[in-house]
Parts: sequence; structure tokens; C-alpha cells
Amino acid sequence: MHSAVNTGVVALVGSPNSGKTTLFNWLTGLRYSTVNYPGSTVDYSVGVTHQRFGDSVRLMDTPGVYSLFPKSLDEDVAVKALHQHPQFGSAELVLSVADATQLARHLLVTRQLLESGFRVILAVTMIDLLREQGKSLDAQLLAKELGCPVVLIDGRLGGGVLELVIEVRRRLGAQADSIQPRRLTQWEPQKTEGVIREADDLARRVVREDARLKQGASDARARTARWDRTLLHPIWGVVSFVLVMGLLFTSIYWVAQPFMDAIDEGFSSLAGWVLELAPGSIVADFLANGVLASFGAVLVFVPQIFILFAGITLLEESGYLARAATMMDRPFSWLGMSGRSFVPLLSAHACAVPAMMAARAIGGRRERLLTMFIIPLMSCSARLPVYALLLLFLFYGQPSWIAGLALTVIYFGALVIGAIAAAIGNRILKVQDRSFFLMELPVYRRPVLRAVIRRAYDRTLSYVRRAGPVIFVLALVVWAGTTFPNNQSEDEGVRLSESYAGQLGQLVEPVFAPMGVDWRVGIGLISAFAAREVFVSSLAVVFSVADDNEDSMRESLVARMTEAKLADGSPLFTVASVTGLIVFFIIALQCLSTTAVASRETGSWKFALLQLVAFNLAAYLAAVGVVHGLRALGVH
Repeated sequence: MHSAVNTGVVALVGSPNSGKTTLFNWLTGLRYSTVNYPGSTVDYSVGVTHQRFGDSVRLMDTPGVYSLFPKSLDEDVAVKALHQHPQFGSAELVLSVADATQLARHLLVTRQLLESGFRVILAVTMIDLLREQGKSLDAQLLAKELGCPVVLIDGRLGGGVLELVIEVRRRLGAQADSIQPRRLTQWEPQKTEGVIREADDLARRVVREDARLKQGASDARARTARWDRTLLHPIWGVVSFVLVMGLLFTSIYWVAQPFMDAIDEGFSSLAGWVLELAPGSIVADFLANGVLASFGAVLVFVPQIFILFAGITLLEESGYLARAATMMDRPFSWLGMSGRSFVPLLSAHACAVPAMMAARAIGGRRERLLTMFIIPLMSCSARLPVYALLLLFLFYGQPSWIAGLALTVIYFGALVIGAIAAAIGNRILKVQDRSFFLMELPVYRRPVLRAVIRRAYDRTLSYVRRAGPVIFVLALVVWAGTTFPNNQSEDEGVRLSESYAGQLGQLVEPVFAPMGVDWRVGIGLISAFAAREVFVSSLAVVFSVADDNEDSMRESLVARMTEAKLADGSPLFTVASVTGLIVFFIIALQCLSTTAVASRETGSWKFALLQLVAFNLAAYLAAVGVVHGLRALGVH
């Protein structure tokens, strides 16, 4: 059992992209929560150091700042949190985080913190990148010049984090400085310019060429230049981008298949075992056909979600992500955006909520709104279980690479639809304040496999934790709705049609009939507004896949889908209706969390509701058009 050694808080302060949040994650081991600053919409994180470091220290990761003279809402919140947080008061100690490769620019905040009277430890991150440039940093000289401790941090492996915790604990245990934190008075322009010159001079003196590292750095730069001649080429760069993304999305099927089979068979066996324990028991039916069927139907796709997260992390760690953003700057400019929009849009393939927050880094308000407008059209990880199930139905029994290729087409199709929406939004918003795009291109480097796996695991675990409670509650509601009141009937069709869910579904069935589906699918589509992946678990409950324990759950669900009939006896799931469902999920905004975040980030419910109504209406009309268009062509 560990107790906090300080009643106050240790604040992390630094410029955006300084490695501050990565350092916070290393220190806490992800033992933190994200909250809103009181009276503001800006998020910040509060946590405690990981137990492997001993007694806990409370930490606060403040929003990124370029100066302690706030010019944005994020900076204002960071400065307020430092001086007088409503819960913690003034920060007891400040970790000033600076990027070793951008030291001169980032030292401005450190100087301001010191002049404000805070006790400061300078954590210099990305030392690994500095070494790759053939340079080293003299930490002792830097500490002497600044008058505060300096700790060097390896951004990839977390080297130096333990030393930083030891220094934090030492400083907290020391007698408090007599100088009390005070707010800075506005510096004259001449003073700011002087501090910048001093920081630049200091950075030149402490960062030096290292003969031991220089040869390796020269090799790395030469290797980077060779790769960039292809990957940034006007033609071959685009081809490479398509191939890289195609490989990522195809591997989602190819690599994940063995793991999916193992999870699938495990849940199927467990559900069958539960039913055998108490045949005819309502409790066993709930556990097997409600809880296990719904969880199994979604968790079987976790390996695919893990591979998606791992792939995005690999692109980021290797240095390719920055190139992709640079390459996308020109086509994005035609749509009223810049390459800066690429990172939020790519992260939206994991989840739209953090992608909305990432759009804060875009300077121009209209460009930021335009980016946020199309973020929900990117195929997030919650859609992946839905696509996987529907593609499994379409390509059942065929090689997995075919479904993987189809998934790649879906993802690129979403990008095309997003581009069309952006073009329309650009004309409506008349975006003119396009932000200036400047991105440094790091040298290519081999990602650390352990770090990639850890980040992918953490993000996947976060997904499971977020989806789990929603799936459980919806499983209970859908199971109860499809089981009662006529749960004693031996005729499954009668029991289902006369159930509460059946009665409700039949009431709204005319809305979904033009999409080629009936009330059973309609219940799933309505449930998906709580979370898209619930669509899969709802179908598993509605079709009682755990009743048939001879095959795996996926095979059972696909078999039930194949056997399902409409009221007129025609198949419920056909190529036309399933393709229509895929189109619907590509466009529809079925995530109320995204709508809430959009409202908060834009400060307008009008924007969020317009987005919600427009995308869902467009999804419905597109799905109806695709179904009837395919039928007209003879595809059923």
C-alpha cells in the first residue's frame, strides 16, 4: 500500500509536442484520469506515480504552453492550475519538460517558471533523437546555468524516469524555498527577445557534436535522405502511402485470424458449458445468450483492434507519420485544410473523441471546425467489429486476404466520403484562415517493439474498458427485451416476435424496411447509438447464437444470419442489404460521446446537432439508395 508523499501536486509543464504527455505516461504507468478544469472545457490529467517507484507522488499534466503569458484557453488553464488550482492550490514542484532537439525554444518556459518562484526540475526529453543527430547534451552545465536540477529522458525506452522520480522525491523532501510562487508581470518585448537570445546561446553551449555518435548520425541522415527520395516523391510517395495503408488494413485480417479463432472458440465453449449446467434455466440463458454471447461477439475482434493501434503506433515511431502529414498538405489545401489536419484524422481511426481534442492544435478556427466536422467519417475502431462481421458474411469460406482487401476499400472509401464532406463544408464555412503548416521531419528509426506493443496494449485495454460496461448494460436490456413476456413459448419465432423488443421493433420497422432489413436489425441499429460495436452483440443476443454450441460463435452468428428470413420468406441478409448496412455504418454518426465532445470543443450544440442529423440522414439515404440500386442490377 503506497501513500502520497505530498499533499499538493507536482505539475508537468511544457510546450506541445515536447514529450510531456509521454513522460507523464511513463511516470504514472497510465494510473491517471482525465478531467475538466473547473469552469472550463479544457482537459488535463491527474494521476500518481506508478507503484514500482515506491511511495506515490501526485502528478498533474497541464495543457501545452508556449509561454506563461496565456494567449489561448489551454495556456490560461495551465497557468491557473499552476498558481491556484481549486483542489491542489499552488503547484509544490514543477517538472519543466523540454525537447532536446528544440531546446532553445523550449527553455523560454523554463526561465519563466524559475522567475515565477517555482521549484523547478528540468526534464529534457527525446535524448535518443538528439543522439541520432550525432550530438550530446551537457546536463551538468545546463543545470549550473539555470540553477535547477536537469534530468535527461530517453523518449523511447523511458531511460532516466527513475532518476527523475528520485530527484522529485528529494526536492519534495527538502525544505521549501523561501521564494513563493508569484504571477509574472508582462515582460517587455526587449526582455523576451533577450531571454530568447540567452536561451539560444545556452543551447549552443550545452548541445555539442559528439564524435562517437556523429558517424552513426551521418549514416542515419543519409539513409533518411534515400528513403525520402521515394516516400516523398510526387508519384511514388502516393503509391507508397496507398501500399502502406493497404498493408495495415489487410494485416488486420491476416495476422489477427489465429487469435480471433482462439477467442471465438473459448467463448463458444464457455457459453455451451453454462447452458449444460442448468438446462432450461432463465439464469443460464441470460449468462449464455445474453452476457457471454454479446461479450464474445465483440471481444473476438479485439486482436484486430490491437493490430490497428499497433500499426498506427509503428507509423508514428518510425518517422513515417510526419512524412504522411507533409504529403497530405497539398491535397488537404484543396479542401480548406492543411497537413496539420492529418494527425487528428488518422487518430480518428482509433477513436473520434481524442481526435476531436487533437484538432485543438490547428490554428485557424474555421479550418479546425472543418477538420472536426469530418472526423466522425473516419472509420474508428468501434466500427471494426461491425465491418468484420458483415464482411465475414459476404466472404464466408473465402481466403482472409479478400475480406482484408475489402476492408481496405472501406477505409479508403471513408476517406473519399470525408473529402467530399470537407469540400462541401469548405464552401459553407468559406475557410480562408488556413493555418501555416510547418513540420520537422525526424530521421527514420527502428521502432522499439516493446514500446509499440505496450502502447497498443494500453489503448486496446482502454477500448475494452470503455466498451465493456456499455455492452453489459445493453446485453441485459436486449436479452430481457427479446425474452419476455412470452419466455415459456417453445416456438422461438413466436417468442421473439411477441417479445417487448419484437413489439417495439415492429412498430419502427417501416423506417428500416427501405434498407432491406427488418425490426431485428433495426433494434441493433438503434442500440448502436450507445456504441457502434453493440450492433454485433445485439445481433448475437437477438439470434441467440449461444443456443448452437457446435460451432464457434462467429460461425453460429453467420449461420443464423444466413437462415434469417423476412416476413415474406425472402432472406433477411443478402449481398444488397449487407452492403447497404456497410454504407450506413461508414457515414452514420452513432456515437453520442463524439457529439458531446464536438459540442464542448466548438462551444456550440448547434454544430454538434447539425453534424449528428446530417450524417445520419445522409447514411440512411445512401444505404437505401445502395440497396435498391443493387437490386435493380440484379444483385440480391
